[in-house]
Amino acid sequence: MSFLQIQDLAKRYPESTVFEGVNFAMDKGEFVCIIGHSGCGKTTILNVLAGLDAASGGTVIMDNREVAGPSLDRGVVFQGHALMPWLSVMSNIAFAVRSRWPEWNRIQMQVHCQKFIDLVGLTGAEHKKPSQLSGGMKQRVGIARAFAIQPKMLLLDEPFGALDALTRGTIQDELVRICAATRQTVFMITHDVDEAILLADRILLMSNGPNACIAELVDNTLARPRDRHRIHHDPQYYRVRNHLVEFLVNRSKLYQSGEAARPAHPPVVRPGVEDAPPPTPSAKIVNLRP
Repeated sequence: MSFLQIQDLAKRYPESTVFEGVNFAMDKGEFVCIIGHSGCGKTTILNVLAGLDAASGGTVIMDNREVAGPSLDRGVVFQGHALMPWLSVMSNIAFAVRSRWPEWNRIQMQVHCQKFIDLVGLTGAEHKKPSQLSGGMKQRVGIARAFAIQPKMLLLDEPFGALDALTRGTIQDELVRICAATRQTVFMITHDVDEAILLADRILLMSNGPNACIAELVDNTLARPRDRHRIHHDPQYYRVRNHLVEFLVNRSKLYQSGEAARPAHPPVVRPGVEDAPPPTPSAKIVNLRP
């Protein structure tokens, strides 16, 4: 069985249906991004996975247990850092860690928190308050806090959306490095196609809301590790990117009108793999010496 299973998930209100018939699964250690236009229910799905919202129908099974409320098994990082302004970096992280291991003494707590402060590159900022930090540093604290409770799954709701491009790229690289080191299972919402291609193993494409659905599961066929400065040199990058953009611009709205059939189980798509050119053969080494 998959580590996470979403079965016939739906969210309905008296006046409208946000989404229904949502089905997908995730393996342990997998990084999945979900993309769709505003109003399709991406954040609602994440909140249901976090146990912060209740679905109108369907089930969420994680690690063979049904998700029925918040749990320390799931760490959440929101677009806003959600730090307590009166606490230092160390104390903000320790507050979460204490919930996981209330029996730990002060030394155990400090050593554990320091490990994750160092992991996100905030060594030296342990005693600073949020008002003394830049936006990017605050998001690093939020990521460190989420990792520090060692959740089985990390849920990210556009955590870099409010950051400038340079800071965003730096923290994306940190996230790639940390996830590679910890094999963390990650479900992330993003509006940024390039961000999804850089980070994700698979990308879920949602149709427009209301009454949205997951239309496709796109396998990201670019090999890891991925270098943000060189990824655009890979021909497969453009095949994946063009497929995602074409869906968002054109096909995402066809499911509302019935021009495209709503899939009970979304198809798996591997853009460009079938028609990709064969790899260039290695150059033959010729010995010119007699």
